[in-house]
Amino acid sequence: MINEIKKDAQERMGKSVESLGIAFAKIRTGRAHPSILDSVMVNCYGADTPLRQVANVNVEDSRTLALTVFDRSLIQAVEKAIMTSDLGLNPATAGTTIRVPMPALTEETRKGYTKQARSEAENARVAVRNIRRDALSQLKDLQKEKEISEDEERRAADEVQKLTDKFIAEVDKALEAKEKDLMAI
Repeated sequence: MINEIKKDAQERMGKSVESLGIAFAKIRTGRAHPSILDSVMVNCYGADTPLRQVANVNVEDSRTLALTVFDRSLIQAVEKAIMTSDLGLNPATAGTTIRVPMPALTEETRKGYTKQARSEAENARVAVRNIRRDALSQLKDLQKEKEISEDEERRAADEVQKLTDKFIAEVDKALEAKEKDLMAI
């Protein structure tokens, strides 16, 4: 029973750290990276479709993404979807290829993105702590129902705390790497 609670907490904490990585991928740095466009949805034949399903995204150079749309009739829709996304990108169409230049980041936008990254990291820390709280309350309930002893509950609580510390350290490490990436010129 205790092992199930710990395993569940560990899986959920791992998912919180994974979702932080996804959130960080959406925060643009000065370099081109295909994952920047992962959140873009294209109106394709009346349905919103992820960009990756209608176009191939490649890095042309350090500041340019090149998209090859599978169906030529969707080129305008892809271009419009990129422009209307909140990424601040302006695609340029050249025949069947859409090029998306990454504008250079100013000091002000770098600080704004850093602030956004810190906010995402704090949300991940809160999620990890909430998972810890849930696990500890489950352990307390087991102890109240006399299914486990006080010593077992205390040992399990210490192990859950160690898990929490480990995942919060991962969040901090990811934030530090993202901040370094954002501030690199």
